[in-house]
Amino acid sequence: MRSLRLLSYLIGVMLLGGMMGQPVVAQTAPVARAVLFFSPSCPHCHVVLTETLPSLQARYGDQLHILTVDVTTPEGKALYAAAITAFAVPRDRLGVPALFCEQRHLVGSLEIPQQLPGLIEQALARGGNDWPAIPGLAAFIIDLDTTPAATVTTAPFNRDPLANSLALAVLVGIVISLVLVAPRLRWASPWAWSVQRNRLIPLVTSIGLLLAGYLAWIELRQQPAFCGPVGNCNLVHQSPYARLAGIPVAVLGVGGYVAILAVWLAAWRAQVAWAKPVLVGLVVIGTLFSLYLTFLEPFVIGATCLWCLGSAIVMTSLLWLVAPPVSRHVARGRRSLNPATRH
Repeated sequence: MRSLRLLSYLIGVMLLGGMMGQPVVAQTAPVARAVLFFSPSCPHCHVVLTETLPSLQARYGDQLHILTVDVTTPEGKALYAAAITAFAVPRDRLGVPALFCEQRHLVGSLEIPQQLPGLIEQALARGGNDWPAIPGLAAFIIDLDTTPAATVTTAPFNRDPLANSLALAVLVGIVISLVLVAPRLRWASPWAWSVQRNRLIPLVTSIGLLLAGYLAWIELRQQPAFCGPVGNCNLVHQSPYARLAGIPVAVLGVGGYVAILAVWLAAWRAQVAWAKPVLVGLVVIGTLFSLYLTFLEPFVIGATCLWCLGSAIVMTSLLWLVAPPVSRHVARGRRSLNPATRH
């Protein structure tokens, strides 16, 4: 009996040991997946990539897979266009950084940090989620579906040839205007303007103030802009060139237009002697600055902003308005060259 008991005991120990020695099938941990579109020249994208994502990745580890796609490459631009169509993204919410998670679309360096953690928690609570339904996304998912898309460089102008060609046309117009108007600006007096010109100057300046004011409001609130049918103004105002010494360029534009209006009032209403030359100087500086910004859009940033082009056209129009009339000075020059008219 003791032998039977000992044998049964040993068999029980062996069975228990065998059961304990069997490998335990681990349950697959849920994974939250999302796609982030970014541009290397976008400061708001930089905030999300360097501040928001690293902290979330450290928190969730392998349970968070975020595919990053560069929209400045042809492949990334095409995938972003497919995402816009698939998610029916309205025009006022276009731009990067843009994140797609399940059926949600987040945009901007404020909205993504605020709402992405909640989306991750919801996805993990449901046992994980699949990649968003973006046509062509499968080609970007490589090596355990976590490898970011490869960055392919392309010439800035070729990223949006149509819109950048429009910017180039405006750029050429500014250069031609400066060349034609510059000789007139050498005449220090009499700075005679017609009544019609004096009425047009504040009207045109007010248009520029509205354009710059809208862009300043967008930049300060870090909200996507309504870009219209051509170009991508969000890529422009999210680029590093949208700020000068930490100040949004649009805010500087608002200050410039306000200064032009103030000096015009001093010249036209108060008849201050120095006001007209100062007004001309402000407009020339504004035109040169517009020339610089318009050059950056097609040849450096690779995107064009119609609002910015509108402001550049306004400033160039002001250049023509504040320049002295050419006919008077041409006639004066011709008379000075004619011996019969000399006294």
